[in-house]
Amino acid sequence: MKKYKHRVVDSLLVKKLKGKGAVLVEGAKWCGKTTTAEQVAGSILYMSDPAKFKQNLQVAEINPGILLQGDVPRLIDEWQVAPQLWDAVRFEVDHRDGFGQFILTGSAVPVSSDEIYHSGTGRFSWLLMRPMSLFESGESNGSVSIKQLFETPEQISGVNKLDLKDIAFLICRGGWPKACEMDNETALSQAFDYFDAVVRSDISRADGISKNPDRVRRLMRSLARNLGSQITVKAICDDLQTNEASDFSDTTVNSYINALKKIFVVEDMPAWNPNLRSKTAIRSSETRYFVDPSIAVAALGLGPDDLINDLNTLGLLFETMCVRDLRVFADALDGEVRHYRDKNGLECDAVVHLRNGSFGLVEIKLGGETAIEHGAATLKKLSSLINTEKMKVPSFMMVLTAVGDYAYRRNDGVYIVPIGCLGE
Repeated sequence: MKKYKHRVVDSLLVKKLKGKGAVLVEGAKWCGKTTTAEQVAGSILYMSDPAKFKQNLQVAEINPGILLQGDVPRLIDEWQVAPQLWDAVRFEVDHRDGFGQFILTGSAVPVSSDEIYHSGTGRFSWLLMRPMSLFESGESNGSVSIKQLFETPEQISGVNKLDLKDIAFLICRGGWPKACEMDNETALSQAFDYFDAVVRSDISRADGISKNPDRVRRLMRSLARNLGSQITVKAICDDLQTNEASDFSDTTVNSYINALKKIFVVEDMPAWNPNLRSKTAIRSSETRYFVDPSIAVAALGLGPDDLINDLNTLGLLFETMCVRDLRVFADALDGEVRHYRDKNGLECDAVVHLRNGSFGLVEIKLGGETAIEHGAATLKKLSSLINTEKMKVPSFMMVLTAVGDYAYRRNDGVYIVPIGCLGE
């Protein structure tokens, strides 16, 4: 048996089990939900076990409570194949009157609300999982902790071992747990398999509406071309008409994107709206991202060598990878990742904002002295605009880079951190 790799959500799952009767683990297909839940489960029911599938469905229909018996927390995997289990779990939680009773995991395809009678409020807690960060998959040494940066250390240190070729490969491989265990050539094919599954079936299952696979491919290519932007649905339609000879309508594009969000393929980033010293219009549009950069790679039909030969595209995809990792770490701190842009063009790639009001500003760059200086200047300018009488000062300002030998703090307080040093 292969050794389980630590996931940042491990501690979050344990924490949530202490406060609720049941926890629903959600996230993109293949991101490791079941494997993570298995680590803390007292007993397990695999609803889709081929040898017991029909029997499980019959029992779920006649007397679902029987399926819920076992040591706690009891993991119900692929629970959505029998939606009545939701209300059965809710009933058991009420009557057992104890925490940490159940963990529910399953595919990303959502269950219709018509099949569930109770929302689960007060009984369930929700936990979102994403593909692995570089820290979780072992490529980052984690010598610089996001949590520690919020304590504003006087000095940080870390030695980066990743070069640009490594970064290009890791972008294309993605953070899929199984791919992280494979040889390089086989690992690179996994994102293409994932992309094909989304195109051929998963997106249609998201809302029960059949979708043309060729249209889905074209839309996902358009999204891949516009990663990290605030492109509107209308602009996506224009892009499709220009580059894909497509006849998409705004309504169709919007419905397709919503379906991709339901199955956790697309995860847009909300805008950050701080209190500023002077009034300026802050853009409120969300920024477009896939949950993992390898999905964009597959949509565009690229490989590591293609990225090395096209640094602009590499930069966009590297930003997506950094956003993925920052989101993983922010979740562990009860935080979220947002984006800042105002009418004057001042833009900050990522703002890690915690529930207690603390926040850190992050600029993402491939590397190089000029790019780092530009990123640092942007961070300092935005920091100077914040009204510190109404909100906290930034806990940290960080330029997150693809390459660079070391992680360190500059004399002006800006942290320079290669992604190969970043951890939870």
